[in-house]
Amino acid sequence: MKYNYKFKNPALFKLATTHISYANDAHIESNQRLEFLGDSVLSFVVADYIYDKYKKVAEGALTEIRAAAVCEKTLAIAARDLELGEDLRFGKSERMSGGKSKDSVLADTYEAVLAAIYLDGGIEPARKFVMSTVGDMIGNVTYAELENYKSEIQNYYQKRDRNREVVTYRLVSKSGPDHDPSFEVEAVYKDKVIGRGHGKNRKSAEQEAAKYALEQTRKKKV
Repeated sequence: MKYNYKFKNPALFKLATTHISYANDAHIESNQRLEFLGDSVLSFVVADYIYDKYKKVAEGALTEIRAAAVCEKTLAIAARDLELGEDLRFGKSERMSGGKSKDSVLADTYEAVLAAIYLDGGIEPARKFVMSTVGDMIGNVTYAELENYKSEIQNYYQKRDRNREVVTYRLVSKSGPDHDPSFEVEAVYKDKVIGRGHGKNRKSAEQEAAKYALEQTRKKKV
């Protein structure tokens, strides 16, 4: 593992990197219980961080930021940077199927290693591990994603027209490599394009499109 933490109890790291396939073959404990604990430690550390950082952001948006920070893709990126796949012990079948490259396996291992650090050194080393490995990805969203522009534009048109017509979103294009995609989305109301947005994922592009549509409505009021 490419991380400067020295275990007082090295057996914890060994357990954290023991995949269920190896455990079944060797009839020993796997890292699954550590993974369970690590999931909770990670959620707490991230929640504590974003609660302090985003003081004026509502609970719903905080939940979305946390979810993005602890999702499988984010943890897999961190695990690859740490080269955790090289430390994993697999059973033959999982090793042959490329287990060390699977996002799900890497994300689970990250959580298990986090739990091992927590049990070995306490919450502060665990917090330091999280912030140094995924900290740059926490809250790495545009402000548009923290504001529910989609809800606002929907309410605007429903109140204005007094009907149940909904604003829909259609994907115009997706470009770029898988690790750095770019989405273009249009907001549509009654078959008319009312906004267009770009983002690193479809959700952020939809928020940008809704934000643009809202800005246009506000200009009309001026």
